[in-house]
Amino acid sequence: MSEPSPQPPGPRPAIPVYEREQRPDELWAALPEPAHRRYRPRRAFWRRRAVRVAAVIMVLALCALVILALVRDQTGTQGFLVGLGLAVLPVPLLITAFRWLDRVEPGPWPNLIFALAWGAFAAALVAIIANSFATEWIATATADPAGAESLGATVIAPVVEESAKAAAILLIFLFRGRTFTGLVDGVVIAGFSATGFAFTENILYLGSAFGEDQHLGNSGLASVTAATFFVRVVMSPFAHPLFTVLTGIGFGLAATAARRQKIRRFALPLLGLALAMGLHALWNGSGPAFGPYGFYVVYGVFMVPVFALLTWLVIWSRQRELRTIGSELPAYAAAGWLTPAAPLALSSMRARTLARDFAGRTYGPGAARSVGEYEAFATSLAFLRHRAHRGAVGPDFIEREQELLHHLWQRREIAGPALTYAARATGRVRVPPPYIDYDGYNPYRQ
Repeated sequence: MSEPSPQPPGPRPAIPVYEREQRPDELWAALPEPAHRRYRPRRAFWRRRAVRVAAVIMVLALCALVILALVRDQTGTQGFLVGLGLAVLPVPLLITAFRWLDRVEPGPWPNLIFALAWGAFAAALVAIIANSFATEWIATATADPAGAESLGATVIAPVVEESAKAAAILLIFLFRGRTFTGLVDGVVIAGFSATGFAFTENILYLGSAFGEDQHLGNSGLASVTAATFFVRVVMSPFAHPLFTVLTGIGFGLAATAARRQKIRRFALPLLGLALAMGLHALWNGSGPAFGPYGFYVVYGVFMVPVFALLTWLVIWSRQRELRTIGSELPAYAAAGWLTPAAPLALSSMRARTLARDFAGRTYGPGAARSVGEYEAFATSLAFLRHRAHRGAVGPDFIEREQELLHHLWQRREIAGPALTYAARATGRVRVPPPYIDYDGYNPYRQ
Protein backbone atom coordinates (compact mmCIF):
# COMPACT_ATOMS: atom_id res chain seq x y z
CA MET A 1 0.00 0.00 0.00
CA SER A 2 1.52 3.31 -1.05
CA GLU A 3 2.02 6.14 1.37
CA PRO A 4 -0.59 8.90 1.06
CA SER A 5 0.65 12.19 -0.30
CA PRO A 6 1.68 14.56 2.50
CA GLN A 7 -0.77 17.29 3.38
CA PRO A 8 0.36 20.89 3.27
CA PRO A 9 1.34 22.43 6.61
CA GLY A 10 -1.53 23.84 8.61
CA PRO A 11 -1.90 27.44 9.72
CA ARG A 12 0.62 28.77 12.18
CA PRO A 13 -0.48 28.70 15.83
CA ALA A 14 -1.86 31.89 17.27
CA ILE A 15 0.41 33.93 19.52
CA PRO A 16 -0.73 34.26 23.15
CA VAL A 17 -2.06 37.73 23.93
CA TYR A 18 0.42 39.91 25.76
CA GLU A 19 -1.33 42.30 28.17
CA ARG A 20 0.91 43.86 30.77
CA GLU A 21 -1.94 44.92 33.00
CA GLN A 22 -3.22 41.33 33.14
CA ARG A 23 0.25 39.84 33.71
CA PRO A 24 1.97 42.04 36.33
CA ASP A 25 5.49 41.29 37.43
CA GLU A 26 4.30 40.08 40.81
CA LEU A 27 2.05 37.44 39.23
CA TRP A 28 4.80 36.07 36.99
CA ALA A 29 7.39 36.12 39.76
CA ALA A 30 5.00 34.17 42.00
CA LEU A 31 4.59 31.39 39.46
CA PRO A 32 6.56 28.29 40.50
CA GLU A 33 8.99 26.53 38.19
CA PRO A 34 7.44 24.31 35.47
CA ALA A 35 8.62 21.19 37.27
CA HIS A 36 6.35 22.16 40.18
CA ARG A 37 3.51 23.61 38.10
CA ARG A 38 2.71 20.36 36.35
CA TYR A 39 0.21 17.88 37.65
CA ARG A 40 2.03 14.71 38.62
CA PRO A 41 -0.10 11.62 39.20
CA ARG A 42 1.10 8.97 41.58
CA ARG A 43 3.00 6.22 39.80
CA ALA A 44 4.16 2.76 40.63
CA PHE A 45 7.62 2.48 42.14
CA TRP A 46 9.22 0.97 39.04
CA ARG A 47 7.82 3.70 36.80
CA ARG A 48 9.40 6.61 38.67
CA ARG A 49 12.08 8.59 36.87
CA ALA A 50 14.72 8.09 39.55
CA VAL A 51 14.24 4.33 39.43
CA ARG A 52 14.55 4.24 35.65
CA VAL A 53 17.68 6.42 35.69
CA ALA A 54 19.24 4.19 38.34
CA ALA A 55 18.38 1.10 36.29
CA VAL A 56 20.01 2.58 33.16
CA ILE A 57 23.15 3.50 35.10
CA MET A 58 23.38 0.01 36.59
CA VAL A 59 22.97 -1.67 33.20
CA LEU A 60 25.62 0.53 31.59
CA ALA A 61 27.98 0.02 34.55
CA LEU A 62 27.56 -3.75 34.29
CA CYS A 63 28.23 -3.62 30.53
CA ALA A 64 31.32 -1.51 31.21
CA LEU A 65 32.72 -4.04 33.66
CA VAL A 66 32.10 -6.96 31.32
CA ILE A 67 33.42 -5.35 28.11
CA LEU A 68 36.53 -3.93 29.78
CA ALA A 69 37.23 -7.31 31.35
CA LEU A 70 36.90 -8.99 27.95
CA VAL A 71 39.21 -6.46 26.31
CA ARG A 72 41.77 -6.81 29.09
CA ASP A 73 41.60 -10.59 28.74
CA GLN A 74 42.45 -10.31 25.03
CA THR A 75 45.16 -7.64 25.33
CA GLY A 76 46.70 -8.29 28.73
CA THR A 77 46.99 -5.73 31.49
CA GLN A 78 49.91 -3.82 29.97
CA GLY A 79 48.38 -3.82 26.49
CA PHE A 80 45.05 -2.70 27.95
CA LEU A 81 46.63 0.29 29.69
CA VAL A 82 48.60 1.30 26.58
CA GLY A 83 45.52 0.94 24.40
CA LEU A 84 43.43 2.94 26.87
CA GLY A 85 45.95 5.77 26.95
CA LEU A 86 46.16 5.99 23.15
CA ALA A 87 42.45 5.44 22.46
CA VAL A 88 41.36 8.32 24.67
CA LEU A 89 43.33 10.90 22.64
CA PRO A 90 40.77 11.52 19.82
CA VAL A 91 37.74 11.46 22.15
CA PRO A 92 37.92 15.13 23.28
CA LEU A 93 38.37 16.24 19.66
CA LEU A 94 35.30 14.32 18.50
CA ILE A 95 33.14 15.44 21.43
CA THR A 96 34.14 19.07 20.86
CA ALA A 97 33.39 18.85 17.14
CA PHE A 98 29.91 17.40 17.63
CA ARG A 99 29.15 19.77 20.48
CA TRP A 100 30.13 22.70 18.25
CA LEU A 101 27.59 21.56 15.67
CA ASP A 102 24.94 21.59 18.42
CA ARG A 103 25.52 25.19 19.53
CA VAL A 104 22.23 26.60 18.23
CA GLU A 105 20.04 24.47 20.51
CA PRO A 106 22.41 22.39 22.64
CA GLY A 107 21.00 19.02 23.56
CA PRO A 108 20.91 18.08 27.25
CA TRP A 109 24.12 16.55 28.53
CA PRO A 110 22.35 13.50 30.06
CA ASN A 111 21.28 12.42 26.56
CA LEU A 112 24.79 12.84 25.18
CA ILE A 113 26.45 11.09 28.12
CA PHE A 114 23.99 8.21 27.74
CA ALA A 115 24.77 7.93 24.01
CA LEU A 116 28.53 8.01 24.68
CA ALA A 117 28.29 5.38 27.43
CA TRP A 118 25.96 3.21 25.38
CA GLY A 119 28.36 3.18 22.45
CA ALA A 120 31.42 2.54 24.62
CA PHE A 121 29.97 -0.23 26.77
CA ALA A 122 26.60 -1.66 25.69
CA ALA A 123 27.07 -1.47 21.91
CA ALA A 124 30.69 -2.64 22.15
CA LEU A 125 29.67 -5.60 24.34
CA VAL A 126 26.91 -6.63 21.93
CA ALA A 127 29.29 -6.30 18.99
CA ILE A 128 32.17 -8.31 20.44
CA ILE A 129 29.87 -11.16 21.56
CA ALA A 130 27.72 -11.25 18.40
CA ASN A 131 30.68 -10.92 16.01
CA SER A 132 32.64 -13.68 17.73
CA PHE A 133 29.67 -16.02 17.88
CA ALA A 134 28.68 -15.43 14.24
CA THR A 135 32.24 -15.85 12.95
CA GLU A 136 32.79 -19.07 14.89
CA TRP A 137 29.44 -20.45 13.72
CA ILE A 138 30.23 -19.69 10.07
CA ALA A 139 33.72 -21.19 10.39
CA THR A 140 32.27 -24.38 11.90
CA ALA A 141 29.49 -24.62 9.33
CA THR A 142 31.71 -24.00 6.30
CA ALA A 143 35.01 -25.45 7.57
CA ASP A 144 36.68 -22.34 6.17
CA PRO A 145 38.08 -20.15 8.98
CA ALA A 146 39.67 -17.64 6.59
CA GLY A 147 36.44 -17.19 4.66
CA ALA A 148 34.51 -16.86 7.92
CA GLU A 149 36.84 -14.08 9.09
CA SER A 150 36.40 -12.20 5.81
CA LEU A 151 32.62 -12.65 5.84
CA GLY A 152 32.46 -11.60 9.48
CA ALA A 153 34.39 -8.40 8.83
CA THR A 154 32.54 -7.31 5.68
CA VAL A 155 28.98 -8.49 6.41
CA ILE A 156 28.41 -9.49 10.02
CA ALA A 157 30.35 -6.70 11.74
CA PRO A 158 28.71 -3.78 9.87
CA VAL A 159 25.21 -5.11 10.53
CA VAL A 160 25.81 -5.88 14.21
CA GLU A 161 27.85 -2.79 15.07
CA GLU A 162 25.67 -0.24 13.29
CA SER A 163 22.52 -1.76 14.79
CA ALA A 164 24.05 -1.68 18.28
CA LYS A 165 25.13 1.95 17.95
CA ALA A 166 21.77 2.94 16.45
CA ALA A 167 19.97 1.57 19.52
CA ALA A 168 21.12 4.64 21.51
CA ILE A 169 19.59 6.96 18.89
CA LEU A 170 16.37 4.95 18.88
CA LEU A 171 16.03 5.05 22.68
CA ILE A 172 16.52 8.82 22.85
CA PHE A 173 14.18 9.29 19.87
CA LEU A 174 11.45 7.30 21.61
CA PHE A 175 11.84 8.37 25.24
CA ARG A 176 13.33 11.87 24.92
CA GLY A 177 11.44 13.03 21.85
CA ARG A 178 11.05 16.59 23.11
CA THR A 179 14.79 17.14 22.87
CA PHE A 180 15.13 15.32 19.54
CA THR A 181 13.93 17.99 17.15
CA GLY A 182 15.82 17.70 13.88
CA LEU A 183 18.71 16.59 11.75
CA VAL A 184 21.43 18.19 13.87
CA ASP A 185 20.19 16.39 16.99
CA GLY A 186 20.33 13.07 15.16
CA VAL A 187 23.86 13.75 13.93
CA VAL A 188 25.14 14.77 17.37
CA ILE A 189 23.61 11.82 19.23
CA ALA A 190 24.89 9.43 16.56
CA GLY A 191 28.33 11.01 16.78
CA PHE A 192 28.50 10.56 20.54
CA SER A 193 27.35 6.94 20.34
CA ALA A 194 29.91 6.14 17.62
CA THR A 195 32.67 8.00 19.47
CA GLY A 196 32.13 5.81 22.52
CA PHE A 197 32.13 2.66 20.39
CA ALA A 198 35.32 3.65 18.55
CA PHE A 199 37.00 4.38 21.90
CA THR A 200 36.46 0.85 23.19
CA GLU A 201 37.31 -0.73 19.84
CA ASN A 202 40.54 1.26 19.67
CA ILE A 203 41.56 -0.03 23.08
CA LEU A 204 41.20 -3.57 21.73
CA TYR A 205 43.09 -2.93 18.49
CA LEU A 206 45.87 -0.83 19.99
CA GLY A 207 46.28 -3.12 22.99
CA SER A 208 46.49 -6.19 20.73
CA ALA A 209 49.03 -4.42 18.51
CA PHE A 210 51.14 -3.56 21.53
CA GLY A 211 51.05 -7.18 22.69
CA GLU A 212 52.18 -8.30 19.23
CA ASP A 213 55.07 -5.82 19.32
CA GLN A 214 56.08 -7.09 22.74
CA HIS A 215 56.12 -10.64 21.41
CA LEU A 216 58.11 -9.76 18.26
CA GLY A 217 60.37 -7.20 19.87
CA ASN A 218 59.27 -4.32 17.64
CA SER A 219 59.44 -0.72 18.79
CA GLY A 220 59.37 2.84 17.49
CA LEU A 221 57.76 3.96 14.24
CA ALA A 222 58.25 0.51 12.69
CA SER A 223 56.02 -1.13 15.31
CA VAL A 224 52.52 -2.47 14.73
CA THR A 225 51.26 -0.17 17.48
CA ALA A 226 52.49 2.94 15.64
CA ALA A 227 50.94 1.76 12.37
CA THR A 228 47.61 0.96 14.06
CA PHE A 229 47.61 4.32 15.84
CA PHE A 230 48.28 6.15 12.57
CA VAL A 231 45.49 4.37 10.68
CA ARG A 232 42.80 4.38 13.38
CA VAL A 233 43.50 7.56 15.36
CA VAL A 234 45.32 9.92 12.98
CA MET A 235 43.81 9.09 9.56
CA SER A 236 40.33 7.85 10.42
CA PRO A 237 39.12 9.06 13.83
CA PHE A 238 35.81 10.02 12.19
CA ALA A 239 35.26 6.59 10.57
CA HIS A 240 32.77 5.14 13.04
CA PRO A 241 31.03 8.50 13.61
CA LEU A 242 30.76 8.92 9.85
CA PHE A 243 28.95 5.59 9.45
CA THR A 244 26.53 6.15 12.33
CA VAL A 245 25.81 9.77 11.36
CA LEU A 246 23.91 8.39 8.35
CA THR A 247 21.58 6.63 10.78
CA GLY A 248 21.32 9.82 12.83
CA ILE A 249 20.31 11.78 9.74
CA GLY A 250 17.52 9.28 9.12
CA PHE A 251 16.20 9.72 12.65
CA GLY A 252 16.62 13.50 12.42
CA LEU A 253 14.53 13.69 9.25
CA ALA A 254 11.93 11.44 10.87
CA ALA A 255 11.75 13.83 13.83
CA THR A 256 10.83 16.71 11.51
CA ALA A 257 8.10 14.73 9.76
CA ALA A 258 4.47 15.31 10.68
CA ARG A 259 2.94 12.78 13.05
CA ARG A 260 0.51 11.67 10.35
CA GLN A 261 3.42 10.67 8.07
CA LYS A 262 3.96 7.37 9.85
CA ILE A 263 5.56 5.56 6.92
CA ARG A 264 8.14 8.30 6.52
CA ARG A 265 8.90 8.33 10.25
CA PHE A 266 9.46 4.57 10.10
CA ALA A 267 11.27 4.28 6.77
CA LEU A 268 13.80 7.11 7.02
CA PRO A 269 15.68 5.69 10.05
CA LEU A 270 15.81 2.28 8.37
CA LEU A 271 17.18 3.84 5.19
CA GLY A 272 19.83 5.70 7.16
CA LEU A 273 20.78 2.50 8.99
CA ALA A 274 21.07 0.59 5.70
CA LEU A 275 23.37 3.30 4.26
CA ALA A 276 25.49 3.20 7.41
CA MET A 277 25.85 -0.57 7.13
CA GLY A 278 26.75 -0.29 3.45
CA LEU A 279 29.45 2.33 3.99
CA HIS A 280 30.81 0.37 6.94
CA ALA A 281 30.95 -2.81 4.86
CA LEU A 282 32.77 -0.96 2.07
CA TRP A 283 35.31 0.34 4.57
CA ASN A 284 35.91 -3.07 6.16
CA GLY A 285 36.15 -4.81 2.81
CA SER A 286 38.49 -2.27 1.21
CA GLY A 287 41.53 -4.54 1.54
CA PRO A 288 40.09 -7.76 0.04
CA ALA A 289 38.15 -5.86 -2.63
CA PHE A 290 40.85 -3.47 -3.92
CA GLY A 291 44.14 -5.16 -3.07
CA PRO A 292 46.98 -3.87 -0.90
CA TYR A 293 46.10 -0.24 -1.62
CA GLY A 294 42.39 -0.76 -1.06
CA PHE A 295 42.37 1.19 2.20
CA TYR A 296 43.79 4.30 0.51
CA VAL A 297 41.48 3.92 -2.51
CA VAL A 298 38.34 3.76 -0.38
CA TYR A 299 39.66 6.47 1.92
CA GLY A 300 40.30 8.91 -0.91
CA VAL A 301 37.44 8.03 -3.28
CA PHE A 302 34.62 7.40 -0.81
CA MET A 303 35.38 8.40 2.78
CA VAL A 304 36.78 11.89 2.23
CA PRO A 305 34.01 13.03 -0.19
CA VAL A 306 31.28 11.54 2.02
CA PHE A 307 32.78 13.21 5.08
CA ALA A 308 32.95 16.56 3.27
CA LEU A 309 29.36 16.20 2.04
CA LEU A 310 27.99 15.32 5.46
CA THR A 311 29.96 18.16 7.07
CA TRP A 312 28.45 20.60 4.59
CA LEU A 313 24.98 19.17 5.20
CA VAL A 314 25.22 19.52 8.97
CA ILE A 315 26.59 23.08 8.80
CA TRP A 316 23.86 23.98 6.31
CA SER A 317 21.27 22.50 8.70
CA ARG A 318 22.67 24.59 11.53
CA GLN A 319 22.36 27.76 9.42
CA ARG A 320 18.84 26.70 8.56
CA GLU A 321 18.06 26.46 12.26
CA LEU A 322 19.24 30.06 12.70
CA ARG A 323 17.00 31.13 9.83
CA THR A 324 14.10 29.33 11.49
CA ILE A 325 14.70 31.35 14.65
CA GLY A 326 14.75 34.54 12.62
CA SER A 327 11.45 33.70 10.93
CA GLU A 328 9.47 32.36 13.91
CA LEU A 329 10.33 34.71 16.77
CA PRO A 330 9.28 38.05 15.18
CA ALA A 331 5.65 37.04 15.76
CA TYR A 332 6.33 36.95 19.51
CA ALA A 333 8.21 40.25 19.28
CA ALA A 334 5.25 41.84 17.50
CA ALA A 335 2.96 40.58 20.26
CA GLY A 336 5.20 42.15 22.91
CA TRP A 337 6.80 39.06 24.40
CA LEU A 338 10.28 39.89 23.02
CA THR A 339 12.08 43.11 22.25
CA PRO A 340 12.10 44.02 18.55
CA ALA A 341 15.84 43.38 18.26
CA ALA A 342 15.81 40.02 20.07
CA PRO A 343 14.90 37.83 17.04
CA LEU A 344 17.67 39.46 15.01
CA ALA A 345 20.27 38.83 17.70
CA LEU A 346 19.08 35.29 18.44
CA SER A 347 19.47 34.29 14.79
CA SER A 348 23.22 35.05 14.87
CA MET A 349 25.74 32.99 16.85
CA ARG A 350 28.11 35.98 17.03
CA ALA A 351 25.37 38.23 18.41
CA ARG A 352 24.47 35.61 21.01
CA THR A 353 28.05 35.51 22.22
CA LEU A 354 28.24 39.32 22.34
CA ALA A 355 25.01 39.45 24.37
CA ARG A 356 26.37 37.04 26.98
CA ASP A 357 29.70 38.90 27.12
CA PHE A 358 27.93 42.26 27.51
CA ALA A 359 25.75 40.97 30.34
CA GLY A 360 28.76 39.39 32.04
CA ARG A 361 30.82 42.59 31.87
CA THR A 362 27.93 44.77 33.01
CA TYR A 363 26.21 42.69 35.68
CA GLY A 364 28.48 39.73 36.40
CA PRO A 365 28.68 35.98 35.60
CA GLY A 366 25.15 35.30 36.83
CA ALA A 367 23.74 37.72 34.27
CA ALA A 368 25.71 36.06 31.47
CA ARG A 369 24.30 32.70 32.53
CA SER A 370 20.79 34.19 32.59
CA VAL A 371 21.20 35.54 29.04
CA GLY A 372 22.45 32.13 27.90
CA GLU A 373 19.36 30.50 29.40
CA TYR A 374 17.17 33.10 27.71
CA GLU A 375 18.76 32.28 24.36
CA ALA A 376 18.18 28.56 24.89
CA PHE A 377 14.53 28.99 25.85
CA ALA A 378 13.87 31.37 22.95
CA THR A 379 15.45 28.89 20.53
CA SER A 380 13.29 26.07 21.89
CA LEU A 381 10.23 28.30 21.51
CA ALA A 382 11.07 29.03 17.86
CA PHE A 383 11.59 25.34 17.04
CA LEU A 384 8.43 24.37 18.92
CA ARG A 385 6.37 26.82 16.87
CA HIS A 386 8.04 25.66 13.65
CA ARG A 387 7.24 22.01 14.40
CA ALA A 388 3.67 22.94 15.30
CA HIS A 389 3.31 24.54 11.89
CA ARG A 390 4.50 21.27 10.32
CA GLY A 391 2.17 19.17 12.46
CA ALA A 392 5.03 17.48 14.33
CA VAL A 393 4.02 18.31 17.93
CA GLY A 394 1.51 16.76 20.28
CA PRO A 395 -1.56 18.20 21.98
CA ASP A 396 0.56 19.71 24.78
CA PHE A 397 1.83 22.49 22.50
CA ILE A 398 0.06 25.30 24.39
CA GLU A 399 1.34 24.12 27.77
CA ARG A 400 4.92 23.87 26.51
CA GLU A 401 4.65 27.29 24.85
CA GLN A 402 3.41 28.87 28.09
CA GLU A 403 6.25 27.33 30.07
CA LEU A 404 8.86 28.71 27.66
CA LEU A 405 7.24 32.16 27.70
CA HIS A 406 7.30 32.04 31.49
CA HIS A 407 11.04 31.38 31.48
CA LEU A 408 11.65 34.19 28.98
CA TRP A 409 9.61 36.61 31.07
CA GLN A 410 11.66 35.87 34.18
CA ARG A 411 14.89 36.80 32.37
CA ARG A 412 13.66 39.68 30.22
CA GLU A 413 15.15 42.54 32.30
CA ILE A 414 18.73 41.48 31.64
CA ALA A 415 18.39 39.62 28.35
CA GLY A 416 16.43 42.33 26.53
CA PRO A 417 19.07 45.11 26.72
CA ALA A 418 21.92 42.63 26.16
CA LEU A 419 20.35 41.26 22.96
CA THR A 420 19.54 44.77 21.74
CA TYR A 421 23.15 45.79 22.26
CA ALA A 422 24.37 42.67 20.43
CA ALA A 423 22.02 43.25 17.49
CA ARG A 424 23.31 46.80 17.09
CA ALA A 425 26.96 45.83 17.57
CA THR A 426 26.76 43.20 14.82
CA GLY A 427 24.94 45.51 12.40
CA ARG A 428 21.72 43.49 12.42
CA VAL A 429 19.81 46.58 13.58
CA ARG A 430 20.42 49.87 11.84
CA VAL A 431 21.52 52.54 14.30
CA PRO A 432 20.71 56.10 13.20
CA PRO A 433 23.65 58.55 13.18
CA PRO A 434 24.00 60.97 16.08
CA TYR A 435 21.62 63.92 15.94
CA ILE A 436 23.09 66.98 14.25
CA ASP A 437 21.49 70.38 14.61
CA TYR A 438 21.69 71.45 10.99
CA ASP A 439 19.54 74.53 11.66
CA GLY A 440 22.03 75.79 14.24
CA TYR A 441 25.00 75.17 11.94
CA ASN A 442 24.97 77.82 9.19
CA PRO A 443 28.34 79.22 8.06
CA TYR A 444 26.64 81.95 6.04
CA ARG A 445 24.67 83.24 8.98
CA GLN A 446 26.05 86.45 10.48
